[in-house]
Amino acid sequence: MAIEKVKEYFKKFNKEKDVIELKESSATVHDAAIALGCDEAHIAKTMSYIVNEKPILIVLAGDTFVDNSKFKQQFFCKAKMIPIDLLDELVGHKAGGVCPFAIKDGVLVYLDESLKRFEYVYPACGSSNSAIKLTIEELEKYSNYKEWIDVGKQKS
Repeated sequence: MAIEKVKEYFKKFNKEKDVIELKESSATVHDAAIALGCDEAHIAKTMSYIVNEKPILIVLAGDTFVDNSKFKQQFFCKAKMIPIDLLDELVGHKAGGVCPFAIKDGVLVYLDESLKRFEYVYPACGSSNSAIKLTIEELEKYSNYKEWIDVGKQKS
């Protein structure tokens, strides 16, 4: 189970007890915000794409979506999401629990500028009913991100 992989991953940082297992679903930004009692914007959603035939993850604020033109400027290709049935195979997590922790080797993680507005955010932890509260600095550390990018656009 992916949440167990994430807890094991966080053991090396002595943070495994910080993983929150919810009774309710946190599979969508809306559900996660209700379950955690926070604004949707504080949910750090992880989106998965194929770039140059390799999987990548982009972590954005919950009130933000990937702007296709910004994506193309950043990665020099059209945004192509990873099909749901290939997520576990390519990334190491299933839909609803995709996160930047305990992922498959070679998967690059990018953090979107939309996250910098917050002191802390809640990314998922490998299942559709899990999360962890992290500061932006902790998210940087634990996600092993490649770089900060600006591909997001806030919902209006």
